[in-house]
Amino acid sequence: MKKARTVYVCSECDYQSAKWMGRCPQCGNWNTFSEETYEQETPEKSSSPAARRHSMLAGTSGDSEPRQLTGEPLPDYLRRSTGIGEFDRVLGGGLVEGSVVLLSGEPGIGKSTLLLQICASLAADRTVLYVSGEESVSQISMRAKRLGLKSGKLYVLTETNVEKILKSMTKLNPDILIVDSIQTMYHNESNTVPGSVTQIRECAGVFIGKAKTENTAVLLVGHVNKEGSIAGPKVLEHMVDTVLYFEGESRQNCRVIRAIKNRFGSTNELGVFEMTEKGLQEVASPSEMLLADRPQGVSGNCAVCVIEGTRPIIAEIQSLATTTVFPSPKRMSTGIDYNRVYLILAVLEKRLGLRFSSSDVYINVIGGIKIEETASDAGMACAMISSLRDIPLPDDLLCIGEIGLSGEVRAVSRIEQRVREGERLGFKKIVIPSRNLGKTELKVSPETTLIPVKTVFDLLPLLRRNDSKT
Repeated sequence: MKKARTVYVCSECDYQSAKWMGRCPQCGNWNTFSEETYEQETPEKSSSPAARRHSMLAGTSGDSEPRQLTGEPLPDYLRRSTGIGEFDRVLGGGLVEGSVVLLSGEPGIGKSTLLLQICASLAADRTVLYVSGEESVSQISMRAKRLGLKSGKLYVLTETNVEKILKSMTKLNPDILIVDSIQTMYHNESNTVPGSVTQIRECAGVFIGKAKTENTAVLLVGHVNKEGSIAGPKVLEHMVDTVLYFEGESRQNCRVIRAIKNRFGSTNELGVFEMTEKGLQEVASPSEMLLADRPQGVSGNCAVCVIEGTRPIIAEIQSLATTTVFPSPKRMSTGIDYNRVYLILAVLEKRLGLRFSSSDVYINVIGGIKIEETASDAGMACAMISSLRDIPLPDDLLCIGEIGLSGEVRAVSRIEQRVREGERLGFKKIVIPSRNLGKTELKVSPETTLIPVKTVFDLLPLLRRNDSKT
């Protein structure tokens, strides 16, 4: 007689334990164990999650034979444009045949809308199967009608059973498969509930095997949990070829798709969209959109230029420093790493003697984007000093540079692209590290002034007093 076995599985690293534990001994995360039950059989027909997963993934190799790696050029990957330039940019030039893409984001941010727009474009000359486990056919049809999309060779299947989906694929033989979402799918061989660690791993393994053996491009939709990471096992990111994160607030129009992993293109690439009544529209110039409502002559405001993937983006950093009423001053950061803000505050207080220790400091990046590059340090420091002294910076000032713990402004990469982007948007004064100016000959227009800086002391003369106060 078959016996049911209960194990506790970590949702982050797939570590298994016979009893529940508060902290995973393998990855160190807290409260990640979930209870799962499966039938215990003979070793030849074991139904454990690991055994089934290995059997599924083993099928992806087929009857392959070892091949000697020679100097002969291999054929390029066959890419197919999705019809949306910003999405193609993030993918590295288009959707690769036989690849598996994982698209994640918060509920209501526009994942299903974007995928339906991609389906309408690809279905013009390719067969696309859209599998939805969350919406009915009528709901999808209503959205397509509202967006004004033409179906073409687009087929919609509302199903959550993996076996039935495979049967439909065998009958239809699609070129592109879209699964919305992977958390709603379940496999008959697993006794766990949909959305559990084992179900997600096994269902993803089936779709990956189908993509590799039949050269079908697969797009999987993954939900995110309250911490902002993909719900389910973290190792799912290692199984797929490309991982894309959909960022932005659902109440804002700006949406950002960021490539975290890409086997067929550059990582950390960025695609910018704007949510409209006709769906997600591409933003050809993100810098212009982010600076559209920038205030003039206000303290605590500075423009910075960062490199996202292959292109420069000019963003607006706002800072607010006000006298604290608490025993310890408050710090809040949106769009910039919290620890980086603390580091810049410590440098300014130590090297310049500015009293930030008695002020609450708030930092915000306009537009809902996240800045991870350290080239924004100089602009963030200028915004903090400007707000603390209540002296506005010049409206046509652009700051570029990384700040070290000694107060030095260090050189940054691809300075030519940053300066050209600043000139294109009308910035007449561009702050750059002095080492960048010494290593590279920058050609700028006569109206543009390059301001080389060596330390944070050189940032103080940039502030000008408000005409109304002098």
